[in-house]
Amino acid sequence: MNIDFLILMKPELMLIALIFILLTIKVWDGIKSNAALLTIANFLMLLNVAAGFVGNGTGTLFNGMYMTGDLIALEKNILNIGTFLIFLQSYDSLKKHKHLLEFYILIVTTLMGMEYMISAGNFLMFFLGLELASIPLAALANFDTEKPKSAESGVKLILSSAFASGIMLFGISMLYGTTGTLNFAEMSMRLSAASQLQIFAFIVVFAGFAFKLSAVPFHLWTADVYEGAPVAVTAYLSVISKGAVVFVFGSILYKLFAGYAGLWYNMLSLTIMLTITVGNLFALRQENIKRFLAFSSITQVGYILLGISAGTGLGMASAVFFMIVYVFSNLGAFGIVSWIADSTGKENISDYNGLYANNKFASWILALSLFSLAGIPPTAGFFAKMFLVTAGAARGNYLLVGLAALNMVISLYYYLRVVRAVFIEKNETPIGKLESSFLPKVAMAVCVAGIVGTGFVTGFFEYINTLTAR
Repeated sequence: MNIDFLILMKPELMLIALIFILLTIKVWDGIKSNAALLTIANFLMLLNVAAGFVGNGTGTLFNGMYMTGDLIALEKNILNIGTFLIFLQSYDSLKKHKHLLEFYILIVTTLMGMEYMISAGNFLMFFLGLELASIPLAALANFDTEKPKSAESGVKLILSSAFASGIMLFGISMLYGTTGTLNFAEMSMRLSAASQLQIFAFIVVFAGFAFKLSAVPFHLWTADVYEGAPVAVTAYLSVISKGAVVFVFGSILYKLFAGYAGLWYNMLSLTIMLTITVGNLFALRQENIKRFLAFSSITQVGYILLGISAGTGLGMASAVFFMIVYVFSNLGAFGIVSWIADSTGKENISDYNGLYANNKFASWILALSLFSLAGIPPTAGFFAKMFLVTAGAARGNYLLVGLAALNMVISLYYYLRVVRAVFIEKNETPIGKLESSFLPKVAMAVCVAGIVGTGFVTGFFEYINTLTAR
C-alpha cells in the first residue's frame, strides 16, 4: 500500500471512513437512542478534528491533480473545527429529529467535497469537489421537509447553484480549449493577456466564484435560502461553505491567473465596493434575524476580498486569519439564534427585545459575537479587519479603503441595533429562560474563547503569514 497516498490524502480518507461508519450504523439500525447516535457521531467528528493536526504531509498525487501542504492543511482544519462546532450547537434540535444521521452524512459529504476543492491542482478535481460539495447542500437546505420555506430554500439553492456551476464550467471549457490542459501549473504558463477569448473565460470563471461567495450582484439567492434553511444549515452555508470558496478563490487568482493581476484587481475593486455597500444597506432593513445575518455575511465577503485584492502573501494571510475569526464570531451568533429558534420558534429581531432579562449568558455571547463581526476592539474581529484593510491599502487605492472604512462605521448601526434590542428595549413578554444541553454550551464557550483570544495570540497571524509567503 502506498504510504504517501495515505498521508497526503488523510483528511479526505478520514471523512470517507466517517461516512462509511455512519452509513453502517444507519443500515444496521441497532441503536435506537438519538442521544447515543449523536454522541457517536460527535465523537467521530472530534477524532477527525484531532487527526487534522498530526501527521500531515506535503506533496502531490495523481500527476498534480491533488496537492497538499501546511497552508492547505490549516485551511482544512479551520473547516473541520467550524463543522464540529455546528454539530455541537445542533445537538438539541437534532436529538428530536428522525433523520439525524442523514444530516451528519450530508454535512460530512459536502465537507469532503470542499476539501477536495482546496487541494485541487487541476480544474477537473476542482469541479468534482465543487459538485460534491454543492448537491448535498440543496438537500440540507430542504432538511426541514415539513416546512414550505425549507423546500423553497432547497429549490432555490439547487437551481441557482446549478446555473452558476454551468457558467463556471463554460469558462473552464474555454480555458481548456485555448490552453489544451486542465492542470493549473501548465495552464498558467499558457495563458496570454493578449487572448480576448481567455480573458472572457476568466471573467466567466470569476462570475462563478462570485456567485458561490454571494458577492454583489450575484447575491440575490442568499437571504431567501438562509431564511428557509434550518439554522444549522444556514450557519454552515455562511461560514464553512464560504470559507472553502475563499481559500480556493485566493489560491486560483494568485497562482493560475497571476498574469491577469491588473484585470482581476479592477474587477475585485468594483465587486468589493458593491458588495460592502449593498450588503450594508440591505442589512439595515432586515427584521428577520437570519436574513439579517445573511446580508451581514455578504458584507463580510467584501472585506475578505479586500484582503485578497492585495495580491500578496500578506493579503492571503489576512484572509485566512479573518476566516478563523469569522468561524468563531459568526457561529457564536448563529449558535444563539439556533438556541432561541429551537426553543421558541422566534426569528425576528423584535422578538429579542428584553432577552437579557432572563438569559444573561446568551445575551452576552450574542453581543460579543456581533461586536467581533462589527470589528469593535478588543475582539478578534477588530484585529482581523485591521489586517484586511492594511493588506488592501498596500495597492494604494485609498478610495477603496476609505469606502470600506466608511462602511465599517455604517455596519455599527445594524449590529448595535440587535444589541440594543437585547439589552435596552422593553418587552412585556420577553423570551423565557432558555434551557440547553451541555454540548451546545461547550460550543458557545469555544466561540467565546476564539473571539476573545485569537486576536491577542500574535504569533498565530505570523505563522499564517509564513505559510502564505512560501
